[in-house]
Amino acid sequence: QVQLVESGGGLVQTGASLRLSCAASGIFDGYNMGWFRQAPGKEREFVAAISWAVGVTAYSDVVKDRFTIARNNAKTTLYLHMNSLKPEDTAVYYCVTDSASGFRDPYRYWGQGTQVTVAS
Repeated sequence: QVQLVESGGGLVQTGASLRLSCAASGIFDGYNMGWFRQAPGKEREFVAAISWAVGVTAYSDVVKDRFTIARNNAKTTLYLHMNSLKPEDTAVYYCVTDSASGFRDPYRYWGQGTQVTVAS
């Protein structure tokens, strides 16, 4: 049974850094894990993803020079390190996973989300 529990969101100032965590269970090496986000009034968008087995990563163009996705060596926790945060990064961030082959393919499993608010 897949379970995803996010933590680490909060209110920060423009230019600050923040680290999101996602405690994962029921994940297998054939899975991809990633982060999506949804801002008020907007559709959910892909942020970043990582292959659980070998750690290959992918990023959206909007965040690729500021955010880093990673997992711990025990493969129990997913991270999203966010630097140089901007007000437009304000959103609910969701941890996702699935056995889909493509990083941007639809994901079946979603966490409950964690709010990130960047004040200008």
